[in-house]
Amino acid sequence: MKPAPDPGLIRTAKAGDEAAFELLLRPLIDPAYRFACVMLSDPAAAEDVVQEAAVKAWRKLHQLRDGYDPQPWFFGIVANQCRSLRRGRWWSTTPLADVPGTVDAADEQVARDEDLRQAIQQLNPRDRTVITLHYFLDLPLEEVAATTRQSVAAVRSQLYRALHKMRPGLEIPEVLR
Repeated sequence: MKPAPDPGLIRTAKAGDEAAFELLLRPLIDPAYRFACVMLSDPAAAEDVVQEAAVKAWRKLHQLRDGYDPQPWFFGIVANQCRSLRRGRWWSTTPLADVPGTVDAADEQVARDEDLRQAIQQLNPRDRTVITLHYFLDLPLEEVAATTRQSVAAVRSQLYRALHKMRPGLEIPEVLR
């Protein structure tokens, strides 16, 4: 686990210092955006979610305990925003534009990547969250557990089950097995 930021920075941000809050949140924005992109498969919606999560984080800053790493706390807010957005009525009725470009049959890697993306999108939001945090953002199990407010053993089990759900829809080359 990486060290938590200076507790004084959290206290200063809690006291209403916007510059301290920005320093606290700045290193989290890019990973949070990547996390939201995988969760939503829509970069524009991911930007909106992270921006909205930053506003909520400012409002809920009092909930962050001094001396604790803000990353799991902020990623939890981002995950909740993603789930809320996907639950919204317009999300289910408005089709998202496909990523521009065509998949060339000769480019097997692009086709496998698309299959993986579709398999991830078929997962329920909780499974998608742990897969994204652990495999796409390379967070250790302890940080995934802190973000999702579960035990490490529960996260490990959930990862195993989520991967098991994804496998039937994916063709895994023999060299990777």
